[in-house]
Amino acid sequence: MKKTLLLICCSFSVLLSKAQDSTSTKPQVVATPMETGSENKGKFTFSGYIDTYYSGNFNNPRSSSNLGAAGTARVFDQRSGQILLGLIQTKIGYSTDKVDAVLDLTFGPNADLGNYGNVIGPLGGGGTSLAAIKQAYINWKVSDKFAVMAGQFGTHIGYEVIDAPVNYNYSLSNLFNNGPFYHTGVKGTYAFSDRASLMLGVVNNVDSWKDNNKAKGIIGQLFFSPAAGWNVYLNGIVSNEANPDTATLAQVKGMYSVFDLATTYQITERFYLGLNAAMGSQKKDLQGSYPLKEGTSKWGGVAVYTNYALTSKFGLGARYEYFDNSDGARGLRNSFGEGTSVNSITVTGNITAADGNLLIKPEFRLDSYAKPSTGGAEAQQFEDSEGNYTKSSQATLGLALIYKF
Repeated sequence: MKKTLLLICCSFSVLLSKAQDSTSTKPQVVATPMETGSENKGKFTFSGYIDTYYSGNFNNPRSSSNLGAAGTARVFDQRSGQILLGLIQTKIGYSTDKVDAVLDLTFGPNADLGNYGNVIGPLGGGGTSLAAIKQAYINWKVSDKFAVMAGQFGTHIGYEVIDAPVNYNYSLSNLFNNGPFYHTGVKGTYAFSDRASLMLGVVNNVDSWKDNNKAKGIIGQLFFSPAAGWNVYLNGIVSNEANPDTATLAQVKGMYSVFDLATTYQITERFYLGLNAAMGSQKKDLQGSYPLKEGTSKWGGVAVYTNYALTSKFGLGARYEYFDNSDGARGLRNSFGEGTSVNSITVTGNITAADGNLLIKPEFRLDSYAKPSTGGAEAQQFEDSEGNYTKSSQATLGLALIYKF
């Protein structure tokens, strides 16, 4: 698998060496600033979005679920045959020359799914206001080149983000679903120039408001732009995710790591290409945490993105992804609870209306899973119209409406 990822990455870089315009892999929703006070000491920004969608499944599953036997085949577009609310976001910022303060709140079913580590309250209850916090951080601009951020912030790992208006495809990839969503900690970023920067930080752990042990995770990102229009992000995280031994309370090792490449190329004003490749590993601790097998389990994948603007208001985009969790290190499993692999193809239309604020996204997606080595025809990944798991693949056709402000 490592040779396959290396070959794809090398071929992709050669193909796209004629890049022109710069594009960030993780852009933010832009809002119009509002000046406050006669001396203009700071600026408020307010932005957000609402999205809703419908997804039809060609397998016609009895349970109306797109999730498959293990319940992890999709991230947010989990139900079929229903009109559903996705996510509501409200993002408030206040900026001065030296400090940015950002409060990014989300609500709705996708907010709970994306913020699963904050669902349980500090007192052990089943709910908490923490679940509404997608990001809340202070960014101190120490100098023109160096800034320090502290609080809860979205992960730097990966290509896609949780925000539906930012991603070209509506449904999210398995690389997104099986990677970290956010971190709580401190990080510093130094800009060597407008074409290169380095970020290093210390975080509690992965996807939770508190740590389950005293060890801290290390995060990093190296950004560079070799040519106009070509952006490259090398990302990483290493963290001890093990629970302390319940008998002795001694700290044990259950190291989790992800190393990730995200790169984008704006070939022309209309034609865009992107690539995400990642490899991760997790060591099983004494408490028998997530990986299925003893020792270290691995996972990884690659996704290629492309989109073309046919007009100023209509474009088409496609994503091909291969994700391998054969070791069972992450949530992607088959009907036996074993690790598996999947090939996915997604084709998305992007229609812009209402002065650019309304996005309409029709989308077709096909997921094809490796068949289990045992179990026969009744032990596949997906459900049929009779409620039996006889399908190793599923195809969905949906429509998403997204209003951003």
